[in-house]
Amino acid sequence: MTARVKLTLRLDADGKPALGHGKIHLLEKLEETGSISAAGRAMGMSYRRTWLLVDNLNQLFKEPLVITRPGGGGGAFLTPTGKTVVTLYRQIEEKAAQAARSDITELENLLSACPQKNSPE
Repeated sequence: MTARVKLTLRLDADGKPALGHGKIHLLEKLEETGSISAAGRAMGMSYRRTWLLVDNLNQLFKEPLVITRPGGGGGAFLTPTGKTVVTLYRQIEEKAAQAARSDITELENLLSACPQKNSPE
């Protein structure tokens, strides 16, 4: 049995990490739950950490990706730009995985069946 390898991407802007699979997953959870706190809980993050990531994403782009509704329990939702960013990231990820498929398969065949967890990359 060979180890399964999945390609994940991190996009940098001006040499700084900007967007990766974790932030995209957060945006997807936020869209699913309609709540910053629920999205964070689903990912095992504190509300503060979740809010800081959302704020970072909103500042990174020309338009906010997430809008909150004021008031207790008001919720949050992705803007059209937020939905576009998620879609574009997933498209880039799929295209990259397709382009690298044969190399990934070759790499999988070279890996041991049970890679060690928490080992340095």
